[in-house]
Amino acid sequence: MELKRIKGQFSVCKVTDISEINLGSDLYFIGKTDEELSLVCKTEDTPSKTIECDNGWRVFRIQGVLDFSLIGILSKLSGILAENNIGIFAISTYNTDYILVKEENYEKALTILASEGYTVV
Repeated sequence: MELKRIKGQFSVCKVTDISEINLGSDLYFIGKTDEELSLVCKTEDTPSKTIECDNGWRVFRIQGVLDFSLIGILSKLSGILAENNIGIFAISTYNTDYILVKEENYEKALTILASEGYTVV
């Protein structure tokens, strides 16, 4: 399985509305529930009005389109990283999964996953 590095630094934020979100950015995720409105975006695209914000994240994704019948892909990746004391923030889209890791653990995470047979590009 191939993992692709995504360039840039990312932030995970809680926001009050979407009016300040840079919808023209090439990568962002918005999640809304009855309790919150969350945003993952490039750090330089972080809205000025956030309720909370955690900076210093890096991203990689599982390359390709994952069929819904595939089971345990994210679980296996997160398990390997958890065994090595590396926390993640995961995002799933229709096509694939994205994994965010804190900057200080990013290279270590990818090295560990490569040693487990994943190809990192």
